[in-house]
Amino acid sequence: MWNNKARNQLTIGPLGRRVLATRHRACPPDNSTSEFGPETSPSSNLRSLLRQVPAFRVGGPMFKQTCVSRRQFLGACSSTSQSRRWLLKLRILLASITIAGMLSTCTLAAQDSIDTAQVLSLEKAVQLALENNRSLRVAGLEVDKSRWQVAEVKTKRLPSFSMDIIGSELLNEISYTFPAGAFGSYPATGPIPSTDTKVTTPRQPIAYVVSQASQPLSQLYKIHLGVRSQELSSQLTSEKLRAARQSVIKDVKQAYYAVLQSESALDAADANVKQYQELDRVVLQRVSQEAALKSDSLEVKAKLANEQYKLVQLRNTLLSRKEYLNDLLGRDIRTEFRTEQVPAASFEEVDLRIAQDRALAQRSEIRQASLNVQQSEYARRIAKADYVPDIGVAFNYVSTFNVDVLPRNITSLGFELKWEPWEWGRRKDVLNQKKIMESQAQTQLHDVQSKVLVDVNSRFRKLEESRMLITVAQTAKEASQQKLLEVRYRYVQEAVLLRDVLQQQAAVAGAHDDYQQALLGFWTAKTEFEKSLGEDQ
Repeated sequence: MWNNKARNQLTIGPLGRRVLATRHRACPPDNSTSEFGPETSPSSNLRSLLRQVPAFRVGGPMFKQTCVSRRQFLGACSSTSQSRRWLLKLRILLASITIAGMLSTCTLAAQDSIDTAQVLSLEKAVQLALENNRSLRVAGLEVDKSRWQVAEVKTKRLPSFSMDIIGSELLNEISYTFPAGAFGSYPATGPIPSTDTKVTTPRQPIAYVVSQASQPLSQLYKIHLGVRSQELSSQLTSEKLRAARQSVIKDVKQAYYAVLQSESALDAADANVKQYQELDRVVLQRVSQEAALKSDSLEVKAKLANEQYKLVQLRNTLLSRKEYLNDLLGRDIRTEFRTEQVPAASFEEVDLRIAQDRALAQRSEIRQASLNVQQSEYARRIAKADYVPDIGVAFNYVSTFNVDVLPRNITSLGFELKWEPWEWGRRKDVLNQKKIMESQAQTQLHDVQSKVLVDVNSRFRKLEESRMLITVAQTAKEASQQKLLEVRYRYVQEAVLLRDVLQQQAAVAGAHDDYQQALLGFWTAKTEFEKSLGEDQ
């Protein structure tokens, strides 16, 4: 009877509740015991408690044990429960310290990784691109090459020197017959030679050296036209470099704004993920309380998975855009960097007529078309100059080796004329072609001017639309923030649920993202408008 009574006190009375409470505190809610020491059970706890009391030692004869008082038994059990409670608190404290240390280490590592990434401002990005961009380097080398080409054409004004050396083997003998008296007849000696004389060069190796120094005269006009045409070509190459610089600056700015857009969208997506995670936790709790359906929980989980997928997509897009920006800057695409927020939109007034005039005067496309017109004009004048004969001064020198019948050295100085009097109308056909090319260049110039005006007008209107969109997005952001304050107040008054607060927080994050997108869209439109004006930056 006493044993049954003691058992009831251990399981039903206050002492039993302490033992069971100790059991529940030592184990997680899912009845797993892997986190807090060795696995225990109610029977093992009961045996361990009974071992602390001498009167209830397991293994001894039950009827020979000494009976103890109720106060002694309760005191022994209470001290054991306190020691177990103290041991459990100590384990929780150690686990908390360990987790806090791990979190602080991860936080410090993340902070170090953020600190190692340098801040890249927009101005610094443009400067790096102008210094290191590979396409700009190629265009710059092309400009240097065109300058050397101009220097090459200018050398044609100076005297030219040429030398030809011919070495060969005679296939037949060379014979010359000098009749008697060929070199004169004198009273003292008579005719020289006195008889017919035959001089023969046998088959043997011979050589000729022919050299010439010439200075063009009538060709100087044509050479001058060629130099001017080549200088125009060099200017055209410089304009292409200028256009490439403007394109690189525009691409860098747009890539920088694209990175900022991805970062803003990533922050909004991260806020949505956190909102759905909290909503998933709340719904799971309500399902466990049988206050919500399991389908509601599955629906929330599906939305959470979709938001997490969007988050991964945006993160990959951000990495790709950073790699593209690094490539534009001419550096390693793996270089880490952090961006700066763009300033607020500046709404300075721009007159469309003034913008059109500036574009017509500064656009690289118009300058290139104008240079093409001038080049076609010089090409026509060069073709017309082909009617003039080539006249110059020439000094000639000829020397023979191992030929007995020819003189060793022959020199001459005089004028040189080269002209093709009959060419079956070829020069006229070439001239007509150059005239047609000149007309084409004029037409292309007018076409480029018209397209530039269309582009400027279009960029101007997009800039105006982006300004209005900023006003709309800013108003929506202020409205969502005000609504969030009202929802929070109603939540404090227990008039709405936590889910409503989280949804409004996500709406505020979305409105902030829309404002950032509108702001970045404005700066992108402004960059395109500035490029349409053809201004150097």
